[in-house]
Amino acid sequence: MSPVQTRAFRPSMSVLSMLALLTVLAVVLFAALRSPLKDDIAWLLYVARRWMAGRELYVDLVEINPPMIVWISVIPLTVSRWLNISPQYVAMPGFVAVVLACSWWSACLLRTQGALFAARAPVFAVIGSVLLIIPAADLGQREHLLVAAFLPYLILFARTLDGTRPSAAASIAAGVLASLGCALKPQYGLAFAALELVALRHRVWPWRMAPFAAGIALAGYIALVAFLCPAYLRRAVPLALALYGATDVSFRALLTDSAPLLAAEALALVLWWRHRHDLPQRHLLLTGVVFAITSSVICFIDGKDWFYHRLPATVVTVLVLILWSAAIIRHRLIDRPLIDRSLDNRSLDNRPLDNRSLGMSRIPRRGLAVAGIAVALFGVSAMQRLGSEMREAVEPGQTTVTRLEQLIRKEQARTYIAFSEWIALGFPVVNNTGVAWASRFDSMWALKGELWRARFDPTTAKEWPVARWVTHDFIAGCPDIAVVDTRGEGTNYVKVLSASEPAFARAWSRYRQIAAFDGLTIYRRGKGGCVDPWVAAEAPVGAPAAR
Repeated sequence: MSPVQTRAFRPSMSVLSMLALLTVLAVVLFAALRSPLKDDIAWLLYVARRWMAGRELYVDLVEINPPMIVWISVIPLTVSRWLNISPQYVAMPGFVAVVLACSWWSACLLRTQGALFAARAPVFAVIGSVLLIIPAADLGQREHLLVAAFLPYLILFARTLDGTRPSAAASIAAGVLASLGCALKPQYGLAFAALELVALRHRVWPWRMAPFAAGIALAGYIALVAFLCPAYLRRAVPLALALYGATDVSFRALLTDSAPLLAAEALALVLWWRHRHDLPQRHLLLTGVVFAITSSVICFIDGKDWFYHRLPATVVTVLVLILWSAAIIRHRLIDRPLIDRSLDNRSLDNRPLDNRSLGMSRIPRRGLAVAGIAVALFGVSAMQRLGSEMREAVEPGQTTVTRLEQLIRKEQARTYIAFSEWIALGFPVVNNTGVAWASRFDSMWALKGELWRARFDPTTAKEWPVARWVTHDFIAGCPDIAVVDTRGEGTNYVKVLSASEPAFARAWSRYRQIAAFDGLTIYRRGKGGCVDPWVAAEAPVGAPAAR
């Protein structure tokens, strides 16, 4: 294809790519707004609401994530109050808008990376579509926002390796944005370190504007957390270090579930290595590969087998494979004919041939095929997960969450608790029904952690008396409805609490089963008062009040 043909083709390509992005956007928003709100996001919105109402974060509300995501969650809550609509109808479009804004800025920054990125609309459409499709039902998770926030920084980093000096304004903005993403998951400070090692390898020194701005912003954030939320460092971090390991999976299981991603990263690394001297985009490819591999290392350090923990690595790996394929295809359609004509002219003039250009004249069809298959497999997997959310969106009344909400409204319950590690049984049920949640925890994960650690540390109950905290909240909150998760081989938390806390056993004796569905057993509190004289004596010293 000649340059003239390419220029004529760009308007059509731009229109088609934007139509494709709008289609993806419509599908994703329909699924996100019609299906139940993601449990983690619903819980964080609840935490933000209670924090705004005066509860102390990390004391009255036990959350192990840094406060940045809670502060961010305040925004859709405030806007939803102004508009008098559900926070879900503000939060999800808001997260999509943030992701698309980062995609657009990334496309603008890429325009200086060569002719491949000259048409901004198709580049924006590709980045935006990947950022919307790959997360599927995990749209708006911290990892999703994080990878979107990192993209402009990665692009400017690659430009630095190319020898280009980005503008001060762009460097500062990208550094601050990436630091905000890192503030959501501080482990990703390792990504900054890995990139700087690459920079040193290329004789690029760290006293540049972008990493300097990121470092200053992160330092300011840490100081702000220490000043505004000292309980995070004093309580949340030690609690997470002590008990959160109960949700870890074995290295073998994590390796098995991460195998497709690791194979794709290995493929991306091999493709970059084979063309590290030829492709103009080699530094951009290298930057993406380093970030993806570092993100996978962070996932293994976290030890959690949750898909959204792999989102940063997955998104960037897919973008790297698409970038490599686009670069090769462009060479085949445009650059190679120009090179061939140039080589013919040089031969006629008896000038020496460029061996590097000759090496690029061979097209790696096998690599293109494998990269295309890998991207297609990630797309199919994402569409399958999105398909499950679409089914919930089309038939919302059939979901477990909706059935619980209907039962709570039918019973006119005012307070509620769920004995399960599945957060969705509490959130968004509480958000949508307005019942009071009778616990400082989002689920029973902390109690599971106490039981797990007690097997090798008998002093756990003294240091972290989670069972007593759960009992205190249950008695003080006096839930009208209690749900017990009986699915699979999960822990029977009611039995555990009844055996270890006599106060809980006496309170639980008032409850009678009223329903059962989807592996859940629902109990209703019998008639009678909610507070007994012995509650004060049973409450742990310094225990915060229940909601």
